[in-house]
Amino acid sequence: MSIKKSSLESIPFSYATPSLGAPTDALPQKLAAISSAGFTGIELGFPDLVSFASKHLNRDVRENDYASLCEAGTEVKKLCEKHKLKVMMLQPFANFEGWPEGSKERDDAFDRAKGWIEIMKAVGTDMLQVGSSDSPTITSSKEALASDLAQLADLLAPHSFRLAYENWCWATHAPTWASVWSIVQLANRPNIGLCLDTFQTVCGEYGDPTTASTLIADRGFQEKLTMNLTASLRDLKDNVPAEKIYVLQLSDAYRPPAPFKADGENGEANEEGPDGSRIRARSKWSHDFRPYLYNEGYFTEQCVDMCK
Repeated sequence: MSIKKSSLESIPFSYATPSLGAPTDALPQKLAAISSAGFTGIELGFPDLVSFASKHLNRDVRENDYASLCEAGTEVKKLCEKHKLKVMMLQPFANFEGWPEGSKERDDAFDRAKGWIEIMKAVGTDMLQVGSSDSPTITSSKEALASDLAQLADLLAPHSFRLAYENWCWATHAPTWASVWSIVQLANRPNIGLCLDTFQTVCGEYGDPTTASTLIADRGFQEKLTMNLTASLRDLKDNVPAEKIYVLQLSDAYRPPAPFKADGENGEANEEGPDGSRIRARSKWSHDFRPYLYNEGYFTEQCVDMCK
C-alpha cells in the first residue's frame, strides 16, 4: 500500500531541534536551517531552550529557573516568527507519572509540570510531549499512571493545552503503543492523545540492540516476528482514532557495531549513557543510533509500513 502525496497536504511538518546538528550548535542557527529547508514548525527541545537561555541572558540558567527560561522563551518565539516557524510541541517531559503519593519525586514532577506550562505560554505552543517513564521504582498500576496523566491534563486544560503521550521502548511499564494507549483510555481526558514514533514501535516490538541480528529473536523466528509486528500495526490502525494521534515522529535505527549489554532481569540498566550514568540498552540505541528514514537505517521498510 502506497501513501498518496495528496493525503499529506493538510498535515503540518515539523523538525525536532535536538535532532539537528550537534548539542553545541546554537538554537538560532538551528531555526534558520529548519526554516530554509521548508519546514513550518519545530519541536522545541528543552535542552536547546536551556542552552539558549544561558547564552541569551549571559549567565548559567538552571533547568528549574522557570522565570529565566520563560524570558528566553519569549525571544525564541520571536525568532520562530521571524523564520515563519511555529513551536508545535515542547519536549521531552520525562519521568512524570507513577511516583508514590507524598514522595519528593512526585512533588518535583508536578512542580516541573507547572514550570513547563509557563514555558509553553512563553514560546507559544499548545502541546507537551510526555515520554512514558523509565524510572525503575514507579508503580506498575496502570490506574495510578493514568490518574497522574489525567491530573497533568487538567493542569493543561485551562490554557487549551494538549498532552501527547509517547511510548519510549525502554520504559518501565509502558514501552509499546498499546500500553500507552490503554493508559490514555483510562485517563479519559479530551486533551490527551498519542505521540507515535516509528523507532519506538518498530525497535521495541521488532528490533533488539542486544542480539547479533539486531532482532528480538536470533534463531530463525523472523517470520513470526514480522507477523507479530504486522498484527500490532493493524491493531493500531483499527483501534486508535485518527484524532487521538497528535504527532507521528519519523525515525529509523542503525545497527550497533556490536551488541549492547542486555538489561537485567528486573530491567536494570547495564549500558553507559552520555553523562556516564547507567541506561537501558534501547535508551542508548535511541540516543546514539537513530537516523532519519531513507538514511541507511536498518528498519526502513518496517518504519514506513507503520506510516501507512
